[in-house]
Order: sequence, then C-alpha cells, then structure tokens
Amino acid sequence: MKRLLLTGAAGGMGTRLRRALAGKYPTLRVSDIADLGPAGEGEEVVQCDLRDYAAVEELVRDCDGIVHLGGISLEDTFDRILEANFRGTYNVYEAARKTGKPRILFGSSNHATGFYPRETSIDPSMPIRPDSIYGVSKCFGEALSRYYFDQFGMESVCVRIGFCFPEPIDRRSMALWLSLNDLVRLIDRVFAAPRVAHTIVYGVSDNLEKWQDNSHARFLGWQPQDSSEQFREKIEAACGPDSNDDPAVRLQGGKWTVAGHFED
Repeated sequence: MKRLLLTGAAGGMGTRLRRALAGKYPTLRVSDIADLGPAGEGEEVVQCDLRDYAAVEELVRDCDGIVHLGGISLEDTFDRILEANFRGTYNVYEAARKTGKPRILFGSSNHATGFYPRETSIDPSMPIRPDSIYGVSKCFGEALSRYYFDQFGMESVCVRIGFCFPEPIDRRSMALWLSLNDLVRLIDRVFAAPRVAHTIVYGVSDNLEKWQDNSHARFLGWQPQDSSEQFREKIEAACGPDSNDDPAVRLQGGKWTVAGHFED
C-alpha cells in the first residue's frame, strides 16, 4: 500500500481519521469539497467535488486503496443526497474502475438497517431496512459496490459505521459506539487481507450490548479492542428512564425512525 486515499477528510470523522492515519502509509491523499488546510508530512491534499467525474478520476489515479467517507453524513433532502451520496459514490467507483481498480472501504452506516428492533441480532444476509433517505443512499452504495465486484472484480468492504465519536451520548450510542482506534484497526485489516471480495461489516467496538453479528467477517482478522462500558456510569447519570413505547428506543435507528421525510 503506497498511496491511500481518504475522501471526506474535512468532516468530523474524516478529520480525526486523517490524524490517526498520518504516517501509516507512505502517502496519504486526503480530499474533501471543503478546505483541508496545508498538507502534512507524507500527505497530498486535493480539494475535489465528488459530483465532478473528471475531477474524481484524477483524484483516485495512482491510489492503491480508497477509504470513501465523502458525502452528506446526516439526513437531508433527496436532491442534496442524490448529488453527494448517490452520484458522488458512483463517480468514485467508476473512476476507480478506469484507473486501476484499487480496493475500497466504503463508509456505509447503521442507518441502512435502522428499522430493525434492538432485540433482533442482525447480520448482512438479512434484508436492508433503511430509516432515512440517507440510509437509502448507503444501501445504494452497498449495492453499487456489489455490482462492481461481480461485474469487474473490484473488491470492497462496506462498513456499516455505528457511532464513531469520542464518546457515546446515550444508551443507543453505547451499543453502536466505534472507537477511532478500532476503526483504524479495521482499516489496517481491510487493506492487509489477501482477499476481501465483497464484504459488509458492522463498524462497532467490543461493546457489552451488541445488535449486530460480524461472525461472517472473521477472515479479516479484525478484533475490536475497545468498549463503551468505560462511559456507562456517565451515561446512566445523564439519561433518564427509557420508554418501551418510544420508537426511538425500540428500533436500532433511534430517533431517525420517527424524524419523517425531509422536503425542499
């Protein structure tokens, strides 16, 4: 792995991941539509609008691997998500196909399956149940990556990211929490494994409460090391009692399942 591309590097998770990946690869190419500041040691900074195919083709050229986080990371109108998440992800895959077929880690989301009850243990063989247009866009990305593997042999690992912030904020995010260190460990394994084919992995740490089953992906050799239990006392003190009648409590997508549809 000589050159790794990180898209969405100016976002919240992208900014933290950019720092964590510094020095791990000979060249880290970071990209976003927003300003990324000056390049650090071993970095290449490329400002790029993922909606612009020609620009994306130049962005991915000479890359050995891609961590694709670029796009809108919250619920929004269909038109905005269409351009950033649907078109942008297509451009990344099509450009990668034409410039060497690098392995891709696609940043999917737990919101691709947000309408499953919390007591249901889910795995990637189960039907998608997106809780938002944002979640639908992640289902599209997973299906697109499947097509590019079956049709063109491009390998992808789709990571259904849980809650990748420094600390969980409530009981739901305790179950979905993904530490930055565990994410970096997963990235290491995705690009070190001899073969990944097309694989979907739930991006969560070794939390006490688990809703997802990653047993199918043991071949990656990824073993999360961190747990949200270190925050249990703080969360319990801050959060009041939950109501079993609240869909945001019953369903894995939380409040996203009752937020309704964004309109222009």
